[in-house]
Amino acid sequence: MLSRQENALLCQRSPADMDRFISAHAQDSDWHVALGQCLACAAPIPEGFNLGFVYCSDLFAAVSGEIVRQLKSDTGIAHWVGSVGVGICAAGREYHSEPAIALLLCQLPPASFTVFSTNADNQDACFRQCRQELQQRPTPFAIVHGNPALETVPDVIVGLSKLMGDGFLVGGLASSRGDYALIADAPTQDALSGVMFSDEVAISTRLTQGCSPMGERHVITSCEENLIITLDDRPAFEVLKQEAGEILANNPQRMAGYIFAGLPIRGSDTGDYLVRHLVGIDPNMGIIAIAERVTAGNSMIFCRRDPQTAYADLLRMLNAIKPGKKPRGALYFSCTGRGQNQFGPDSRELKTIMEVLGDIPLAGFFCNGEISNNRLYGYTGVLTLFL
Repeated sequence: MLSRQENALLCQRSPADMDRFISAHAQDSDWHVALGQCLACAAPIPEGFNLGFVYCSDLFAAVSGEIVRQLKSDTGIAHWVGSVGVGICAAGREYHSEPAIALLLCQLPPASFTVFSTNADNQDACFRQCRQELQQRPTPFAIVHGNPALETVPDVIVGLSKLMGDGFLVGGLASSRGDYALIADAPTQDALSGVMFSDEVAISTRLTQGCSPMGERHVITSCEENLIITLDDRPAFEVLKQEAGEILANNPQRMAGYIFAGLPIRGSDTGDYLVRHLVGIDPNMGIIAIAERVTAGNSMIFCRRDPQTAYADLLRMLNAIKPGKKPRGALYFSCTGRGQNQFGPDSRELKTIMEVLGDIPLAGFFCNGEISNNRLYGYTGVLTLFL
């Protein structure tokens, strides 16, 4: 077993003959020490590195501005994006509820990316500015971080996705037991921030589900906002009871955190679905409530948290995204309900990524909701590779 000092100074570098990426991570209750260990591990940083991702424990939220200023000063990298999380992802290592920092340093072509921060009322202007900075090249990809304190975040995600046309968003919402802090060259409280790339940067992304479907797909035949009254013209609770089994259906407390509603995405060629919590059950009226507004005529499935099928789906995703050559670097955004809560201790989720893809530079965090394309997911993992 690695000593604490050895474990705190782990670093990954991409091959020198490629566009270079470096990741480093460290744990310490003093952010100066943790950041110093990261930078000592990453050194020397060659000239030409021009973008950094930084993910900090929520315990460091109040000092995120100081962390960014120190990073700019010590690395010479002017552009930084990132977030805080209750858990931090690193190359083969997870930090849960402990003070930690993870970095991914990148060397990308000049004018191939631009950092931004936006709200619903200035999205058009923000996107025009990004397009100008990217010299009007196609903008097929953005890595974003959302502020869950703002109710407008889902609308901003959809709005930015529409502005990008065929472009694709990935990322996650900040997670914290206190203050939220997002970084876009400096701390920001905007709804959405991150970095937009031109088509000069080759990127691949995929999503893995943490909940598996149970039973059949149903049609919502009557509903009101987030209340599902009937499924297939039967009382919704009756359908739930049939699929969940008598024991769970008669003990709603046992269903909490185990059984969820799944909303299939129309037109998805991979069978994607949005997972939403069951937030209320009325056995007498036969009604269930979920954490999402629904529409009559749409489909719904019930899902359960299942570590075995979640692990199998993680392997499926990794083998599907695995490129012909070793990726230069990676970012991973996983739900706070995954990690040790679903896969057990000893960083199994992040170690599995390394086992399949190799020892690649990687950073990320455990999110309060994961972003893929124009949607906000739950209980998923979103992996992005720089090729």
